[in-house]
Amino acid sequence: MIRISAIDVFPLRLPMKQSFRISQGTVGTISAGAPHIYVRITGDNGVEGWGEARPSPRWSYETPESVCSAVSNYMRPALLGQRADDLAGIHRMMNRELAGSLHPGQPIAKAAVDTALHDLIARSYGLPVAALWQTGSSHPVRLSYLISTDSPEEAARKAREAVAEGYTGVDVKIGLNPANDLDIVAAVKQEAPKLFFRVDANQAYRLTQAIQLAKGLERIGVDVLEQPLLANQLHGHAELRRKVSIPIALDESVWSPSGVLEALRSEACDIIVIKLTKMGGLRGAKLCGEIARESGLGLLGGGLTESKLGLVASAHLFRYLELTDPVDLNGPMFLKDDAVEGDWPIRSGEVILPEGPGIGCRISESKLQDYAADAT
Repeated sequence: MIRISAIDVFPLRLPMKQSFRISQGTVGTISAGAPHIYVRITGDNGVEGWGEARPSPRWSYETPESVCSAVSNYMRPALLGQRADDLAGIHRMMNRELAGSLHPGQPIAKAAVDTALHDLIARSYGLPVAALWQTGSSHPVRLSYLISTDSPEEAARKAREAVAEGYTGVDVKIGLNPANDLDIVAAVKQEAPKLFFRVDANQAYRLTQAIQLAKGLERIGVDVLEQPLLANQLHGHAELRRKVSIPIALDESVWSPSGVLEALRSEACDIIVIKLTKMGGLRGAKLCGEIARESGLGLLGGGLTESKLGLVASAHLFRYLELTDPVDLNGPMFLKDDAVEGDWPIRSGEVILPEGPGIGCRISESKLQDYAADAT
């Protein structure tokens, strides 16, 4: 039995090599960097586990300040002294301290705690984190190349880079300038005609606009349209599905296992996007993936521009779920550095999972200091 003896929070500002925009606004810039929060949980056996939160107020309501407060002021007092290996009990306590409403309360903050506990438990037993799920899958985790620009010429250049670097899929952000969307998508398709093609609107459209857009994407040959409408418009997505043939994926609409079930009942999508950080960590994301898969829905993997720590944790889960389409773990395309030792574990557009116990990441104490940020 392992009990939690310490929970430490490290707010960071990581440097970016290019700025990143979605339809709702900028989520990180070269000048300001990007907010990340690392969480370290220490067991009474002396073993440490690490997790990451990547909040962005342009994507959800959680901020760096709210994540730090949620972990330090609410979760830590409740969890100290509790059994680290009782994940169901830990989540009940976190949910009692930070209740949800339309979706789980503070799921990105909870994800950092959950991931750190998975890392701690697996390290304590000398096992890779996937062994906790009784799997030895060697399924490859292939990445999609993210393209976010309102210039067709720039989009075409990035598509050529994706092909040259061995990626098997592209993920194009649209809605930055809706008038250019189809031109951008067509430019990418021309340069990367054989790659899996995922287009993400991040809630940019109304239903009538989305119908027209989807029909244009069908003509170009896009494989999936992700989150075209506002997150709370499940019936709108269902109506869109009835009017177009392109598969519809839901991301911001689905945060929990119950959210997967609501999407199923509403017939709102063909595909669910699984993200560790929005689903409260590995435990919630794994259950969401299992429910969706057993219900006949497709699965796509995604992230929130996490550092190596979040990317590797997500890749362990996506290997377990045996996702077949390239996943959107795009931190390497935007982050210049992070607080994890070593290079990005990517080769020819595929994640090379590290060997060793836990998630497999080693945290650099010096970089924690170099990139330390104010929590308030």
